[in-house]
Amino acid sequence: MYLGLDLGTSGLKGVLIDAAGSILGTAASPLKVTRPQIGWSEQDPSDWIKAAENVLGELCNLFPKQTRALAGIGLSGQMHGATAIDKGGQVIRPAILWNDTRSHAQAAELDAKPVFRNLTGNIVFPGFTAPKILWMRQHEPALLAQIDKVLLPKDYLRLWLTGQAISEMSDASGTSWLDVKRRDWSDTLLAATGLSQENMPELIEGSAVGGVLRDSLAARWNLPKSIPVAGGAGDNAATAIGLGVVKAGQAFASLGTSGVLFAANDAYSPNPDSAVHAFCHALPQTWHQMGVILAATDALEWYSAIVGKTAAQLTNELGGTLRKPGRLQFLPYLGGERTPHNDADIRGADPPPLNWSAPIVSKRRIKNGNQETQAGRDCHEVTAS
Repeated sequence: MYLGLDLGTSGLKGVLIDAAGSILGTAASPLKVTRPQIGWSEQDPSDWIKAAENVLGELCNLFPKQTRALAGIGLSGQMHGATAIDKGGQVIRPAILWNDTRSHAQAAELDAKPVFRNLTGNIVFPGFTAPKILWMRQHEPALLAQIDKVLLPKDYLRLWLTGQAISEMSDASGTSWLDVKRRDWSDTLLAATGLSQENMPELIEGSAVGGVLRDSLAARWNLPKSIPVAGGAGDNAATAIGLGVVKAGQAFASLGTSGVLFAANDAYSPNPDSAVHAFCHALPQTWHQMGVILAATDALEWYSAIVGKTAAQLTNELGGTLRKPGRLQFLPYLGGERTPHNDADIRGADPPPLNWSAPIVSKRRIKNGNQETQAGRDCHEVTAS
């Protein structure tokens, strides 16, 4: 039997499968995102642990015989989040998440250094991990001074499960600290944010063993001792493995909180000017490319809160017949964007007042003289009442 744990933005999910891959049971525990300021997005890592306890407890209670036969635990999760811990393993501040854009100025500062694109094969996006730490250096120096390790969200969950600080290549690719071609931390990139390899977790491949379950947790849920915990993967690379998207010519699209186009590569193929990510895959000596929009189903949840209907109610109203799009257009730039616009300030539209009807134009800052932006052109047909 095997257990998979996926630490998402909106919740932590667990799935219990047998050796043939058949699903025996699932459990989930919701998570909330806090937004203390515009453009900020945070979670308390202690909530991740509580969610994991809920999921493990539920599955072990429902399937005691099967969980006593567990042979391995797999991990996947939301990428890029900066989880800062001190020498005692305690969290220093709430984790700054992947869709947090506060560090856009710091991202631009790092991206202006050619070495970042040369070694990572990527633009330094505001959502990546390195600019978050540079933001802390400039705005929270007292907290930054306490940092012993910077972990990604799923790897903080691993620390709780195993007691070891370990990460893997696919998730580490989204930090702006990894030499993606060499599949190793870069001393040069780390130094640019005042860190060193001592502040980083050990790196392994996603298919390797990344620690074993702590005895105290095994005893708590009556599990076998020393269950191996896999290196695992960032959420999209894990999806690719599950779908069998592991070779050049294979790809998928996914709509979660964010939206992703993902293509596997047999070789490292960077093209940072395109705003497409070039990351290590979760299998040894494989890579992938990925384009990401920050608000996919998140945009539907945003709209559902405005109209007072659930996302399910809204989509059910569409019926089962495929229809061509109408004239209404919506740009899902609710809090900045990555692909195709690397712009933390972009917004799809200004909110209209009540009982107002007029064309909605983009709130995106004009950066090309007096020329109208593409976002503004795309919004011309949108009206509200």
